[in-house]
Amino acid sequence: MTTRTGDLLAAARDRALPLVRALPDEALDAPTPCAEYDVRSLLNHLFHVVVGFQALAAREEADFSVTPDRLSVYGDAWRARFEKETELLVDAWAAPGADEGVTGSMNLPARTVGAMALLDLTVHPWDLARATGLPFSPHDEGLRALEELLSAMGPTARKTGVFGAPVPVPAGATAFEALLAGTGRDPRWSRPAA
Repeated sequence: MTTRTGDLLAAARDRALPLVRALPDEALDAPTPCAEYDVRSLLNHLFHVVVGFQALAAREEADFSVTPDRLSVYGDAWRARFEKETELLVDAWAAPGADEGVTGSMNLPARTVGAMALLDLTVHPWDLARATGLPFSPHDEGLRALEELLSAMGPTARKTGVFGAPVPVPAGATAFEALLAGTGRDPRWSRPAA
């Protein structure tokens, strides 16, 4: 039986939220494994994804062309707001029929679009953890769904610049490290020395 997207997102949210709650304000300017993002801009990107994919679950359009600075808008309450938005994301994808049919301007299967949200909610917390030295581990069942997504969408994502070129998988790599390498991340990336 295939696990519903809402259940996979709930498990990913439950892994991501402790990390987000623990992020220190003084780390917001730190570099991340995503060269174009520091911690603050990556959090704003993740916020934007979480909100946009709520709309896609409801068969509404989402505009990803401009990323709002939600951390500035919400001030000291941004962590609580992120928690609320991820709850809304899970609820949207748990709604009856959310996994069925197609959604979004690319007219992709809804299950594929939901897996894209799952990818962001799994990989970006790792980026944040690596940038700040905090612990993070993904949910195993979600990883299996993401391996399927990477296999199906990886070439297109690389062509459009969403993923970087695959990184060689180190010997003894875990399934998660292989997934990270497939998205163009160095699974052994570490914070620059101070």
